[in-house]
Amino acid sequence: MAKSRMHKIKNAPGGLIRAALYIRVSTDRQAEEGYSIEVQKERLIAFSKTFDGEVVYELYIDDGFSGASLVRPAMQRLILDAENRAVTHVCVYKLDRLSRSQKDTLHLIEDVFLPNDVAFISIQESFNTATAFGRAVIGILSVFAQLERENIYERTRGGMQKRVEAGYWPGGGGVPFGYDYDLEKGILVPNADAGAVRQVYELYLQGYSLQNIANRLGLKYEKLAAQILLRKTNIGIIEYNGVEYKGLHEPIVSAELFARAIALHAQRAEKRLAPTSGHLLTGLIYCGVCGAKMRYQKWGRAGFKLVCYSQQVSKPYLVRDPGCDNERVWAEDIEKAVAADLAAMTADEVSGGNASRPLSLAETLRKKRAQLEQKLRRLYDLYAEAGNSVLLASINGLTDEIKKLDDRLLDEEKRGLSEKTAEAARERLRNIREAWPYMEMRERRSLIASVIDRITVTHNAVRIDYKY
Repeated sequence: MAKSRMHKIKNAPGGLIRAALYIRVSTDRQAEEGYSIEVQKERLIAFSKTFDGEVVYELYIDDGFSGASLVRPAMQRLILDAENRAVTHVCVYKLDRLSRSQKDTLHLIEDVFLPNDVAFISIQESFNTATAFGRAVIGILSVFAQLERENIYERTRGGMQKRVEAGYWPGGGGVPFGYDYDLEKGILVPNADAGAVRQVYELYLQGYSLQNIANRLGLKYEKLAAQILLRKTNIGIIEYNGVEYKGLHEPIVSAELFARAIALHAQRAEKRLAPTSGHLLTGLIYCGVCGAKMRYQKWGRAGFKLVCYSQQVSKPYLVRDPGCDNERVWAEDIEKAVAADLAAMTADEVSGGNASRPLSLAETLRKKRAQLEQKLRRLYDLYAEAGNSVLLASINGLTDEIKKLDDRLLDEEKRGLSEKTAEAARERLRNIREAWPYMEMRERRSLIASVIDRITVTHNAVRIDYKY
């Protein structure tokens, strides 16, 4: 438990009282309920005239800012003035106008106001920190302000869950491409882009690549076309917190068309495991510095080097970090390292029956998802204790990351190699020392793609992640 550092306010030099009148309104509804800027201003100015001695006041107004965070223009100016001792008193109409977070309220009083001999007064609750009683009561009232905010947060979360279960869109941002959100009805409604969504499925089933579809429909990049193709909202499903619910909105495409497109996507993903280029490791190599893919690049007559896509301009959507400083390494050196690692694997390592075998990609994704869920629960606990915009952004980012993992898991489960195929790959690995010199390039690529999930090159170091 934090140790209290409450102080007694000293008298202002010369008896001059420099009062900071802080006013906050976050919504129009609050104004209607008696918290308007004009109402707070009128009552605070009237209160400032009750001080003994000469009084000068200045207004600090945050219009349209939530009390859940201290990141507000007038609040930041008030903190700076208090720390510079430009004010002697801070007055608010009601405690929750200062903050709805117990942690932030006590931080302002204990760490900003009192150490700088600034008295804090809330006229609605009739107390001020210039008195011992006021310093004791402020902590108690802050607890109730925090409790009120937490109750609102819990009711909002519970309300969103109930809405989704009933088939309504949860609201907020992230309305899917091809839909608008009808605020009155609470459901998604197909818009003018719905036709483009249907075309994504039709063109994909006709054999067009996602990049080609994106170019034809004017989408920014291939990834957006893939997101549209895989989004279950298009068939009337709402995905919320990892669970699917039947939505009340109108589907843009039929479930049958969606299933055909997903099946084709799984087939194409499987084919990508065995590259058709003339290079051994195409499609499997990633940059360990920025995470982007790496490609083979002709390097004069000496051969090929592996180059990070962040250092290329040919495909800007693959750039992760324009400042990536990963070295360009000789492809032959990496290929030899991979072949040597394959040959060095023992029979136990590729048996498939060993309990200590490396995790499969799906198992790795599930483990990663469990870790993210645990982290998300901790963030929710922190948000409940001291909600602020930074924590909320972290929660939203983590939720999106879990959603992406779920998509990868679904794709992996659909396209995953059967046990029979996996055992065949292991059998080929057991005999790799003898067979490798006699294998054609196509066979070598097929073998590598069937057993290796990812090859990461970081400067001159190589990491190989196996599927089995």
